[in-house]
Amino acid sequence: MVSPEPETVPPVLRESWAGSGIRLVGEVEFLERLSGRVDLDALEPSWLETARGAHMTRGEALVSRSFDVVVSLGLLLLTLPLTALAALAIRLDSPGPVFYRQARVGKRGKIIHLTKLRSMRTDAEAGGAPQWATRRDPRVTRVGRFLRLTRIDEIPQVLNVLKGDMAFIGPRPERPAFVEQLSQVIPHYADRAVVKPGITGWAQVNFPYGASVEDARQKLTYDLYYVRRRSLFLDLLILVATVRVILFQEGSR
Repeated sequence: MVSPEPETVPPVLRESWAGSGIRLVGEVEFLERLSGRVDLDALEPSWLETARGAHMTRGEALVSRSFDVVVSLGLLLLTLPLTALAALAIRLDSPGPVFYRQARVGKRGKIIHLTKLRSMRTDAEAGGAPQWATRRDPRVTRVGRFLRLTRIDEIPQVLNVLKGDMAFIGPRPERPAFVEQLSQVIPHYADRAVVKPGITGWAQVNFPYGASVEDARQKLTYDLYYVRRRSLFLDLLILVATVRVILFQEGSR
C-alpha cells in the first residue's frame, strides 16, 4: 500500500496491515520501484547506510564473486575464436595495437586499467584531452564500428573481472577526468563508486549511450538504483537484458 508519509499512519493501523502481510511504502519508494531509478533530489545524505550494494555480507560477497568468475570464464572460452578473428581484423584494418588499456575509476576511487579491443584510430585523442564519443564518431575505424555495435570490443574486460578490478555487473567505469568533472555538477555522482564497476549494468540496459553531462545524470539514476537494490536476481535480470541489447544493437556509438 502506498502512502506519501508512512509514519503519519496510526501505529495500530500499521500493525494491523503488517499482520495481514501488507507492507506500507512511501510515495518516493513506490515511484522508485515502478521506474527502476532513483530520484537524485530525494536522496538523503545518509542513503548509503541502507544501500544493499554498499553493505554486502561475506556470503553475498562470495556468491557475487563466484558469479563473476563463472560468467567471465564462460564468456572468455565461448568467444575465444571470435576474439581472435576480431584481433586479426583490427590488425588488417588500421595501423596500431590490437588491444588498448585506459585508466578508469574503480571501486572507492581506485584507478584501474581497463582492457578493450581497439576500435578507434591511434590518434583519437592526439590533443591529450579526453573526449566524449559521439554518434557516427569519425575516430572509429571501419572494423571498430562493427565491434562497437556488437559489443565485441568489450570482451577483453573479462580479464579485469577475473583479476578482481571489476565485477561482471555494475556501473560502467568512467575516466578520471570525467569523474572529476561530473562529481562537481551532479549530486551523489561519487556514490556509484561504492561498488565495483562492471562490464554491463542496470544503466546500460535501460538508457542509451551517454555523451553529455545530462546523459550522465540520467544514467546515474539507474546506477544508484542498482547500488540501493543490488541482488543476485537483479544481476541475472541485467545479464538477460544485456543479451537483448547486444542482439538489437541498442545504444552503441
